[in-house]
Amino acid sequence: MDVIRLLGIRDSALSVDEVFAAVGDRAAGGTAIFVGAVRDHDRGRVVEGLSYSAHPSAEAELSRVAEKIVADFPVTALAAVHRIGDLRIGDIAVIVAVAAPHRAEAFAASRRLIDDLKTEVPIWKNQLFADGSAEWVGA
Repeated sequence: MDVIRLLGIRDSALSVDEVFAAVGDRAAGGTAIFVGAVRDHDRGRVVEGLSYSAHPSAEAELSRVAEKIVADFPVTALAAVHRIGDLRIGDIAVIVAVAAPHRAEAFAASRRLIDDLKTEVPIWKNQLFADGSAEWVGA
């Protein structure tokens, strides 16, 4: 069975249950899940909402990032999904999950997965602030 079980860039709501189910593995002693949500502030400014946009190559880059994690860590299952489009405060923006034989491996692999996703996959955030201004992040 493939180690990479679920990858996607979606314009619909994300499900923690779906991601957790995707990485279920009898050989795993630990599963680490990271859920990123839209917060109501950024660097002292009130955020009212945001919009994510993705380059057409984003899914291919997400796959490349996932392959690197599988090559570098002894994971038994991996999943990563990121939302695009308009999101409200509290909405889930990204979920990554990694199952591995031991918790330390699962934590390390999931940390690297979310960090690499954020730095290497071309997804950009446009934050909308309460004062009417907006700011692109990651562009």
